[in-house]
Amino acid sequence: MKVMLRQNATGHLMVYIAKKDLEEEVVSQTQGSEGKIFTLANGWELAIPDLPEPLKLPQTIEAKRLA
Repeated sequence: MKVMLRQNATGHLMVYIAKKDLEEEVVSQTQGSEGKIFTLANGWELAIPDLPEPLKLPQTIEAKRLA
């Protein structure tokens, strides 16, 4: 699914998922076998392979929701 990464006014990383009309704050980031894994405030985990460093925001990328 396509997601948009951006920073909010307080500098926290936010994820917006247009198909779900969902915007959540990233509460943790880890490195996994499927790439960078973002845990959102609602409990969802998104795997983002090949995320470029340093992160340039805002940007739209492909992510996979982990079960």
